[in-house]
Amino acid sequence: MVLEGSSEALCPPPSLELRPSCNKTQPSPTLGSGSQPHDALFPGDKEPIKYGELIVLGHNGSLASGDKGRRRSRLALYKRPKSNGVKPDVIHNVSTPLVSKALSNKSQHSISYTLSRSHSVIVEYTHDPNTDMFQIGRSTESMIDFVVTDTAGSGGGSGGQGQGQGQGGSGGDGGQSAQSTISRYACRIMCDRSAPYTARIYAAGFDSSKNIFLGERAAKWRTSDGLMDGLTTNGVLVMHPAGEFVSEPAPGVWREISVCGNVFALRETRSAQQRGKLVENESNMLQDGSLIDLCGATLLWRTPGGLRRTPTLKQLESLRQELNAARPQCPVGFNTLAFPSLAQRATVDKKQPWVYMNCGHVHGYHNWGFRKEKGAGSSAVGGGAGSGGTAPASTGDRECPMCRRVGPYVPLWLGCEGGLYLDAGPPTHAFCPCGHVCSEKTVQGWSQIPLPHGTHAFHAACPFCGTWLTGEHGHVKLIFQGPVD
Repeated sequence: MVLEGSSEALCPPPSLELRPSCNKTQPSPTLGSGSQPHDALFPGDKEPIKYGELIVLGHNGSLASGDKGRRRSRLALYKRPKSNGVKPDVIHNVSTPLVSKALSNKSQHSISYTLSRSHSVIVEYTHDPNTDMFQIGRSTESMIDFVVTDTAGSGGGSGGQGQGQGQGGSGGDGGQSAQSTISRYACRIMCDRSAPYTARIYAAGFDSSKNIFLGERAAKWRTSDGLMDGLTTNGVLVMHPAGEFVSEPAPGVWREISVCGNVFALRETRSAQQRGKLVENESNMLQDGSLIDLCGATLLWRTPGGLRRTPTLKQLESLRQELNAARPQCPVGFNTLAFPSLAQRATVDKKQPWVYMNCGHVHGYHNWGFRKEKGAGSSAVGGGAGSGGTAPASTGDRECPMCRRVGPYVPLWLGCEGGLYLDAGPPTHAFCPCGHVCSEKTVQGWSQIPLPHGTHAFHAACPFCGTWLTGEHGHVKLIFQGPVD
C-alpha cells in the first residue's frame, strides 16, 4: 500500500522507509494473535520454550469466577510455532481523507498518529520473523492473548482499600467493570524467538483491524530521529526491581512505557497530556519481578528461572499439611486448629486459625474480646466460623487474651499463588490486615513495593488479595501454640 504525502511539508518526507525500529536501541515490536499456550508445542520438541509468565496481583491463584480460556489470573507465554511479529517499515504523512483508506486495509499493520484535523502520520509495519508478540487488554476479541479486567482495590478504582478481600483471597470477580480504566488494547509484549528469549513491553495493542490509533488529544511527539512516539490515555506503568527479585528484593522506580517502548518518568497525573522526561539509561526489557500496571490491574512478570525458585501448588499443599501436622492449638480453648484446603477460599472453616494482627498470637475463633460497642460483637456472631460463613470486615478491634494488645482479629489464609512467593520458605508470617500467610522473605519483599492506586497514589498491598497493608511493617510473625499433650 502506498499513500501520497500531505500537501503541507512535514518532517520526515511523505514516505520514508524505516530501517531501524521505533526504539533505536531495541529490537522491533511484534504483533500477537489469539493463540493459546498449548499452540507452542513443536513437532519433535521435548518441551515448548517458555518466555515467562504473567500473574495478576490480587487473585491468589484463580479468578473468583474461575479461570476460563484467556480470562484467568495467570498466563504462561510460550514460543509460537510460527512467528507473528511485525516491525516498522514505512512512515507516511497523510491528509485526513487518506487516513481512513490506510486504516481500512486489514492486511497491513499500522500505527496512526493524529496530529491535527487535517494531518496524520501513519507508520506501516511489516512481518518480523524473529519475534513473537502477545497482546494484553480488556477486550475479548481474538487478537488479545490475555484478557485482563479490573482487580478490586487496584489502581483503576477509587484508591480505597480492598476491604473484605482477605476472606476469600480472590480480590475480584473476574467480571468486566462497568467503569473499567483498563484499555481494550492495553499493551503488547514482544519476545525474541532465539536465546536468551528477551521480552520487552510496549504500550497499546493492535485492534481487530491491525491498527493502533492515537487520537488528536493523545500525548504524542516526533522523536529526535524523525519518527513518532506516544502514550496511551491512562498509560502503561512498569517497575523493574532494583536488585534480583528473589535474592535481594527491593523496589525500583515506577516508569511509563511509550507506544514505541521508550521509558519516561511518570506524568503529573495518569492521563495528563504532557509526557514525563525521557529516561535514557533504562529500557523496556522485562526481568524477573517486573511489575506492569494497566490502571486497574497490576501484573507480575516471572521468568522461568525465577519460577524455579518458587513453590509449586503441590509444595504449597505439602506446607499446609506440615502446618496442620504440628497440631497448633488455640491457647484459650485448647481446640486443634487446621488450615483449610487450598481450594476452600470463600468460607471460614470451624477449625480455621485466627490471628491478632498487632501481636501475631494465633487462636481459634471466639466471639469475645471486643473493645468497641456491643453492636460490633453481635454482628460477628452471625458470620462466625461456627456457621461456616465469612467473617464481616467491620468486626472491630479485639484484645488479645495472651498479651492484651488490641487490634484486628482475622482468619488466616495460606497464599495459594506460588508465583507471588520470593522463596519456598516455611509460611511463618502473615500480611496485615488481610491474614494471608506466606514466607518471611515474601512478606518483607512485598511490604516494600508501592503499587499504583487511582490516578497518582501508591501504596503497598497484599499481592494475594490487593488489600492495602497496615501497621508498622505491613506484616506480622505468627506465634502458634503447640499441643499440650
